[in-house]
Parts: sequence; structure tokens; C-alpha cells
Amino acid sequence: MTDQPRQIAGDSPITQLIEIMARLRDPQTGCPWDIKQDFASIAPYTIEEAYEVLDAIERGDMAELCEELGDLLLQVVFHSQMASEAGHFGIEDVARSINDKMIRRHPHVFGDGDARDAKGQTLAWEAQKAEERAAKAEASGEVATVPSALDGVARALPALTRAEKIQKRAARIGFDWDKAETIFDKLDEETLEVREAIGSGDKDAVEDEIGDLLFVVSNLARHLKIDPEQALRRANGKFERRFRAMERAASDSGETFAALDIEAQEAYWQQVKRAEKA
Repeated sequence: MTDQPRQIAGDSPITQLIEIMARLRDPQTGCPWDIKQDFASIAPYTIEEAYEVLDAIERGDMAELCEELGDLLLQVVFHSQMASEAGHFGIEDVARSINDKMIRRHPHVFGDGDARDAKGQTLAWEAQKAEERAAKAEASGEVATVPSALDGVARALPALTRAEKIQKRAARIGFDWDKAETIFDKLDEETLEVREAIGSGDKDAVEDEIGDLLFVVSNLARHLKIDPEQALRRANGKFERRFRAMERAASDSGETFAALDIEAQEAYWQQVKRAEKA
């Protein structure tokens, strides 16, 4: 005879989820895997779940999106439960914090502020965030440092996304190219510097120059109103689609793609590209 599932208290799915997480973390009766986790060990899963939400959105799969948002919500509850156990804060504090922030940053909706268009609201939003960053710095005793337009750009962001955000911050105070066309000269300059670094045999210099080149490419994408992270994901997907098609085409011809020389592999690559355009 199998054990019957224990009932989960709570008047709503949200309160039930909080109770489930608390039970999973119970030192006496919880799940051993959940009990041994900490903020650092769970963080990679949080990032992974956020990307799986993005993947579902890009594929337009609403059923999958619902499931992935649930997985992401679990991450918020998991971190909040661990923080509550340590006496730092709980899920109610998390909700209260974001509620207060959204009301504070939208005085034109929740207060007496003037109604603004989207551009005006963006400027007001940035001004409000700057005030909040300054207040945090003062509270933490960091007022000795000079406030920067780049303050608050999270270091944990994917590198291309962070590059774009840094560039946008700099552009807001006028440090920017006038138009996209002028960036091509910089691309040529950075490409030449990559070649020179390769010629020097200095691996650190090559990495440094490759980074500069990617940073300029990100800037070009921003000027053209293209999300560089999305553009690279699209390129990744295109390459993967074509690579798998080459492998299938070779197999259909009785060949093993990995065993072919580069000329034969390139021939399959061109074949796949032609087929996509047909």
C-alpha cells in the first residue's frame, strides 16, 4: 500500500507553493537535496530558468511559458525560504519591496505626478533609480566614491547584454557616436588591432583586442536598434540548424560527416544554405 500524499495548506496556489518549499527545506522531514542547498548553489538554476522562460517566449509556446514561469517562481520562493531561515527576509518582504519600488517609480500612476509619454517616463525612471543608488551608497558608507552614470549595471549579466547597458548609460550623458555609419571605422581599427595582437603571439593581448572588437560590435547593434544578445542567439540557432542539416545530408548519402575533409564538409554547408534559400 502506497503512502497517500500529505495535504498542503494554503488558500491559493501561491501560499501552497510557499508551504511546499518550507516542507522541502524542513531539517527533519524535508528533501535531502533541497536541505543542503544554499544561495550560491541555487543561483545557476535561477539563471537557467530565466533563460528557459526566454526560450519559451521566442518559440511562442504559451503552455511551455506557463510551466517555465512556474519554475522561475519556484526559484524566487526557494531563495526567500533560505533567507527566512537565516533571519534575513521572507517572501512577504520580497513582495513588499517590489510593490514599494513600483509605486515609488510611477508617481504619474499612483501619485500626483504628471502623466508622461514613454520617453519621458524612461528619463524619470532613470532619475529615480539614480537617486535610489545614491541613497544605497550613502547608507553603505560608499559616499566617498564619485557617483557614476554606470552605477548599478549588474556585473552578473551576460557580457553582451552588459556591454549594451553600459553603452546606453554612457550615451545618456552624451558619450556616444553620432550615427551607426561612423562605427564601421572603429570596427576596422579594432580588427587591425586583433591581427596585430595575433602577430605578437601574446594571448592576453589577443583576448583584450577580441573583447574590444565585440564591444564595438555591440555598440553597432545598439545604434541599429538590434539586441546583440538576441542577434547572437539567432546566429547560434542558424548555425545549429545548418550543422544538423549537414549531418543528416551526409548520412542520407551514406557518409559520416565527421570523417569528411574540410572541402567535402564545406560542400555540404553550401548545399544546406542553397536549400534554405530555395
